[in-house]
Amino acid sequence: MPRVVRHGSALLLALMLCGLGWTGFARAEHPATATANTLSESEKLTGWKLLFDGKTTSGWRNFKSDKLNDAWQVADGELTLTKAGGGDIVTVDQYDNFELSLEYKISPGGNSGLMFHSTEEADTPWMTGPEIQIQDNVDGHDPQKAGWLYQLYGADRDWATGKVPDATRPANEWNQLQVRISEQQSDIHMNGIRYSSFQKGSKDWNDRVAKSKFASMPLFGKAKKGHISLQDHGNQVSFRNIKIRQLKPDGSGPAPITGTLPVKVVPALQNVTWAGWTGENADGTNEAFRPIVITNAGDGSNRLFVATQQGVIYVLPAEVADDPSKTAEATVFLDLRKKVRYFDRENEEGFLGMAFHPQFKKNGEFFVYYTAQHTPHLSVISRFRVSEEDANRADPDFEEVLLTIPQPAWNHNGGTLAFGPDGYLYIGLGDGGFGNDPQGNGQNLKTVLGKILRIDVDHKGDGQNYAIPADNPFVKTKDAKPEIYALGVRNVWRMAFDRQTGALWMADVGQNLWEEINIVKKGGNYGWNLREAAHPFGNAKATHDEELIDPIWEYDHQVGKSITGGVVYRGKLVPELIGKYLYADYVSGKLWALDYDQKSQKVLGNYEIPSPSLPVITYGEDEAGEVYLSIVTPNGKGIYRFASGK
Repeated sequence: MPRVVRHGSALLLALMLCGLGWTGFARAEHPATATANTLSESEKLTGWKLLFDGKTTSGWRNFKSDKLNDAWQVADGELTLTKAGGGDIVTVDQYDNFELSLEYKISPGGNSGLMFHSTEEADTPWMTGPEIQIQDNVDGHDPQKAGWLYQLYGADRDWATGKVPDATRPANEWNQLQVRISEQQSDIHMNGIRYSSFQKGSKDWNDRVAKSKFASMPLFGKAKKGHISLQDHGNQVSFRNIKIRQLKPDGSGPAPITGTLPVKVVPALQNVTWAGWTGENADGTNEAFRPIVITNAGDGSNRLFVATQQGVIYVLPAEVADDPSKTAEATVFLDLRKKVRYFDRENEEGFLGMAFHPQFKKNGEFFVYYTAQHTPHLSVISRFRVSEEDANRADPDFEEVLLTIPQPAWNHNGGTLAFGPDGYLYIGLGDGGFGNDPQGNGQNLKTVLGKILRIDVDHKGDGQNYAIPADNPFVKTKDAKPEIYALGVRNVWRMAFDRQTGALWMADVGQNLWEEINIVKKGGNYGWNLREAAHPFGNAKATHDEELIDPIWEYDHQVGKSITGGVVYRGKLVPELIGKYLYADYVSGKLWALDYDQKSQKVLGNYEIPSPSLPVITYGEDEAGEVYLSIVTPNGKGIYRFASGK
């Protein structure tokens, strides 16, 4: 918090040094992490640099000085103001468009601040550089809360709850502050929660400045480039994981790319007509073609199955998989539109998942996940079977419901169904919707929401049309849903087993800052909503950090904002992709191939696949392991494959 009366007065300094004004840390609450002050491979590739290495104060100096006051000390990987009178410090370098991330820990009742675009033309950094407040919100003495842009922008109200969030963790606990400053838009996040967005120099900005104490300071907020400053406000404060990267004026940053593969995306099934689909609904309104599932029956027939989000499952003959340019008609395998609820304005519902039984050739069973037509926000997982008379049609009169799952909202439904090498059915579920997981479903074992489930569809028990595998991880946990296989996910989109190694790959859509890829382990906790990817989220005390599993890969929202998970390529036509995990981002339209070594558990590279901007909604495989991807189109021609060559 900036004040005209500074801590440098003799009286105030004396009070602090004698213990009446100075509060230090309770050293028992000192959770230094093994990964502090390091950069992940993804961060390195996207331009992040350390502003503090955990060992030295290189890169920092006192305001209007070429030295650093010895009150600022480095110990245990932290940069700490250890006593009063250390003074405000600034970075040696100056920055214009940038993104900054740091963790801070404030003493009880303490106060500090982070300034940006500070210059040394005035008496203090905050007279030129806007300040983001850092304080103990519980026992602090300022109405400006931590994470607020002082006197200008507080925390925006949460659209779902109508409340002003306070995502700050208490004194003596670590908080993560992430700031993006660019010409077009700037954002502040506290522990992953978006607090405010603003644009320096806009009418709204200027109006707010005119009503603030900074109105009398002609240099305030004018500089487009300047130092980053950490404030000495007379209280003990520590910092770590101080990272920065340069951005373009529009706020975008580089993608985490190791290289570019000589692979191209080519249209597939362009000469296929889809029986019954005209591009119009019964009322004459437009109906987009939304191929949400692309799969095969695994029965040796080499047929390709494509399901739309509206609820129609199509089957294509084997010759189309052999030659995707072939002219053919996709016939209707099963039409569930009378049972499926789908609306464009609530487009995370509808027909969402499908999986053929591993013994489909013998038993003719397959399973689907859809939103029920006549019950608001109800997810249904059902067993269906093929017609005894026609292998290219399902029995329209048979459905056996396995699970019904009430959903709080229309978004974050997940929906992937996949059989594992163990023969069990795995089900990917989101946290139920809204933002921030307001019901805490991700970490609550009493609900299946925010989980990956595993069930035995070959047996029945306890009055259900399925059984619980005896080795499911929470079968003996009191009040836990026994179907749960893994927890702590936000919106699984999508997951798939590697047909060679059996590993379960899962892409989890992020909220404010990060998208992530995980390899799922039995009983694993993937962090939501305590973390978003590998980063703090919200103000819950971080008591479970040692139990949470980090993603194997993540990327930030300057790269893309909605991950679409794919599969590990095990086909033969594109050798450049063999063994790599294929995935995309729905918002940015970018496609990548992740090279991950499971033995060493290390990412060897993340490669760009050149393509036009494609908002990919799903990936799928044919029986030979060749991979398809799809987008929403008005003409039914939104399916693609990969090919070698540029």
